[in-house]
Amino acid sequence: MKKTAVVILAAGKGQRMRSQLPKVLHQLNGRPMLGYVAAAAEAAGVSQTLVVVGHGCEQVEAAFPQFNFALQQPQLGTGHALQCAMPQVAADCENVLVVCGDTPLLTAETLSALMHSFEQTGSTATVLSARVPNPYGYGRIVRNLNGEVRAIVEERDASEEEKRICEINTGAYCFEAASLREALQQLTTDNAQGEYYLTDVIGILAALGKTVTSYLCADAAETAGVNDRVQLANAAAELRRRKNRALMLSGVTIIDPDDTYIEDTVTVGQDTIIEPQTYLRGNTVIGANCHIGPFAEIENSSLADGCRAQRCLIIESEAAENCNIGPFAYLRPGTRLARKVKAGHFVEIKKSEVGEGSKVPHLSYIGDTTIGRDVNIGCGTITCNYDGKKKHRTVIADRAFIGSNTNLVAPVSVGEGALVAAGSTITEDVPDGALGVARGRQRNVLGYVARKAEEAAKKAAENAENKVENKQE
Repeated sequence: MKKTAVVILAAGKGQRMRSQLPKVLHQLNGRPMLGYVAAAAEAAGVSQTLVVVGHGCEQVEAAFPQFNFALQQPQLGTGHALQCAMPQVAADCENVLVVCGDTPLLTAETLSALMHSFEQTGSTATVLSARVPNPYGYGRIVRNLNGEVRAIVEERDASEEEKRICEINTGAYCFEAASLREALQQLTTDNAQGEYYLTDVIGILAALGKTVTSYLCADAAETAGVNDRVQLANAAAELRRRKNRALMLSGVTIIDPDDTYIEDTVTVGQDTIIEPQTYLRGNTVIGANCHIGPFAEIENSSLADGCRAQRCLIIESEAAENCNIGPFAYLRPGTRLARKVKAGHFVEIKKSEVGEGSKVPHLSYIGDTTIGRDVNIGCGTITCNYDGKKKHRTVIADRAFIGSNTNLVAPVSVGEGALVAAGSTITEDVPDGALGVARGRQRNVLGYVARKAEEAAKKAAENAENKVENKQE
């Protein structure tokens, strides 16, 4: 196949989005809209990616620094956009694929088939078309008596007969680069919108006797553009369905695909079970034989094989094999759990390492801490890592035991095999094998309860006697 450049039209403002953000940067299932279009084209085998920008060009260029850009300013139509782009198309690219930046559902398979049809038919131009029951608003594919593509007529310029045509232009094309350059020079603004229509290129090439064909897309829904927030949500739902379906076919069990939200960049291993109301986002990697959810939210994190995470929030963290997280745990950025660690219910861990086999079972905060192997952290333990100005670290060595309701005031360390008595506030290091106790000595006041009861009864009797005397007076 000859070298092909893709030109992605992404200069429009997208007014119906009602947003300050350029339309092509709106997110769908973890990626900007433009990212899906570019990825599909690159997977189809293009050699160069060139994006035409206009409104919000700085934002688009910053989001995709790997692409080449052509500025369309002002925006005078799709034909003008391609005129702005062609000078930057590489000289060795003999073909040009043109797609719209707001069609995130287009697949690499469809674009590859379009390019293949273009070359197989020896065409000068091939239009990706689709058949729809209601073609209102779309450009119609107009053919001659031999069935060859003669023109694309926009809705505003179409005759009543042309408006009854149900084969529409999807906005994707493949062109012979040299012929495209010649045709672009002949564009005029003699139309209802006073713009340079890219669709007019088809009529110009046909009039010159060039071979113009169409490739019919099997699924018209794939070619739908996104113009408002409703269409954005519909497209995002379709992308989620595709992602969930691909995961299930690869060996992942998703209990309720319609209630599970897995972004496009996430990977999940075989035999993992994903419960409803699970959100997997960003560059998250879930291993094999895991059980995730229900109600788990995991972002830019990795969980190795055999992990369980339920009713939890995990952000920019790592868990090695067979960790048990939740319910209601919160792993904040910088958390690293070694094998077989338990981070139980209502546990928050931040920027800390927890060694193999250690347990933080419940109701604890661990921040800026290094915990060794086989350590047990008692219920209600807090590492006091912030003094109001700076963060400080706590170090708990292997096989230490931290009693319930303990405060570890950093910087502080607890030695190997050491014990900390429940209810202690530890401000000094505890040596290896030592017992750290930091609390007031217990004092038992004998007979206290009975004495207080006697005093209360006496006071009640005095109050009653006073009331009687007041009435007699």
